[in-house]
Amino acid sequence: MNFKTYIIPIIYSILILVVLCFFTFFLLFFFTLFGQIHYISLIITIAILIYALLLAKVFQFLNTKKRKKAFGVVAIVAILLASILPIYHTLDAKIPTVEAEVSIYDYIPYTHDSKVVTLDEKSTLQLSGTLPKIDGATALYPLYSAIVQATYPEKQYEPYDSEIMVNTTPNAYDNLFNGTVDMIFVAAPSNSQMNRAEQLGLELELTPIGREAFVFFVHQKNLIDGLTMGQIKDIYSGKVSNWKDVGGANDSIRAFQRPEESGSQTALQTLMGDTPIMEAPTEDIASGMGGIINQVAQYKNYKNAIGFTFRFYSTEMVRNDQIKLLKINGVEPTKETIRNDDYPISSEFYIVTAGTKNPNVERLIDWVLSQQGQQLIEKVGYVPVGKTD
Repeated sequence: MNFKTYIIPIIYSILILVVLCFFTFFLLFFFTLFGQIHYISLIITIAILIYALLLAKVFQFLNTKKRKKAFGVVAIVAILLASILPIYHTLDAKIPTVEAEVSIYDYIPYTHDSKVVTLDEKSTLQLSGTLPKIDGATALYPLYSAIVQATYPEKQYEPYDSEIMVNTTPNAYDNLFNGTVDMIFVAAPSNSQMNRAEQLGLELELTPIGREAFVFFVHQKNLIDGLTMGQIKDIYSGKVSNWKDVGGANDSIRAFQRPEESGSQTALQTLMGDTPIMEAPTEDIASGMGGIINQVAQYKNYKNAIGFTFRFYSTEMVRNDQIKLLKINGVEPTKETIRNDDYPISSEFYIVTAGTKNPNVERLIDWVLSQQGQQLIEKVGYVPVGKTD
C-alpha cells in the first residue's frame, strides 16, 4: 500500500474537518446569539459542501468534467433549498410591525423638541422633596410624562434610570410589587397580578383617571371594516378561521395576541370572558446566551392579520397608515364614542398604588383628578373621567 496515496490524504481530510467544524460552530453560535437562527441550515449546508469539495480535491475525485458538473448541480440545488428559510425571513422582516415604530425618547419630559404636551397655564401643583417614583405602560408614557413636566422640578428624567421610568405593563406591576416605584399608570391588573399582590400581602388601590378604547385593527387593504363582538370572540376562540366567514375575502385569519399579563392581553381576556382563547401564534427567538425560546409572535401587518391595542397608541403614537381600526358593532373608536359610552369596548385606565408611604403620591393623584389634571389628560389625547371646565 502506498503510504502517500492513502494515509496523508486521510490526515488532511481529518484536519480539514476539525478546522471547518471549529469555524462552523463559531458561525452558528454567532448567528444564534443575535437571533438569526434561520441561517443555521444554510451555514451547515455550505460547510458540508466546502468539506465535500475539499475532500474531493484531496482524493482527486473531481478529475473529470462530468463529475465537476454533477457536483456543481448538487451544490447549487442544496444552497437554493437551504436559502428558502433565510429568504423567507428576510422578506418577512420587511413587513411592518406596530410596536417597532414608536420611540419613547420623543416623550421624555424637559427635553428639546419633545412631543410632551404642556398646559396653557402653570400647574397649581409643584412637587418638591421626595418625588414619587413612577412607571407605566408604553401607551401611557406620553400622559404621565406630561404630568411630570407640569408638576415635577425641571431636570433630566431618563426613561430607564430615574424617578420616571417606562416599561411594559407586566414590568410596571413587578416594579410596584417589589417597591421600586410608588405608583404606576396602567390598565387594570390581570387575575394573576391580583393574586400575586394578595400573596405578597399588598392591597392594590386603583384610581381611575381616564378612559380609553380597546381596538382591533387589520391591514388597510383588508375588505373588512368592522366586526361584531360575537365575531371577535369567534375569531379569538378559533371558531372562525377564515375571513370569508365574517364577510371578507377567502383567506385564513392570522389572529395575533400579546404576551401574558400585558395590558392589551388582559383586555382581550376580559372581553372574552368565559370563552377560551385559542393558542397564540408564536415564533422562536434566540435568547442572550444562544438558546432558543418560544414566545408570542409580534404583530406583523400581513394582509390576513388581525391585532389589537389601545386607540391612543395606534392613532397618536404609531400613526401607521397601513392599518385601519375596525368598527365594533358598527361604532368607530373615537374620543366622542368613548366619552358617550357608544363604543362597546371602552374601559378606564388607572394610577395604581400598593401602600406607598410617600406623601407626595396622594397630592399628585388629587391633582390628576382635579380640573387642571383632567384638562391635561384631554389635551394629551385621552378621555378624562372628570370635568375639564
